[in-house]
Amino acid sequence: MELSQPSAVAGEGLERELAPFFSGGRLVVMPRRRAARLAVLDVLASFFEPGARYPERAVNDVLSNFNADFCTLRRYLVDEGFLDREDGVYWRSGGTVDVG
Repeated sequence: MELSQPSAVAGEGLERELAPFFSGGRLVVMPRRRAARLAVLDVLASFFEPGARYPERAVNDVLSNFNADFCTLRRYLVDEGFLDREDGVYWRSGGTVDVG
């Protein structure tokens, strides 16, 4: 799944909304508007499997592919309910799941 084409994850309707925030598959700016920020976080959350447990280092490795400030991305994902954490272990707790 290539993030340079957000429609592959988020659907055609969000492609125009998300495109300004990504360049070459990397997140270049975090949206100020909460709705757009949630859409971006939903895309990022899609790279974590529901039910899987991830040590913090693995979460950092995934998020660093999108932006050097992976700590802020991780905090946003937790604060907005896309990921939960306990004792340094993270798991996906929200976001859109493709059931197809």
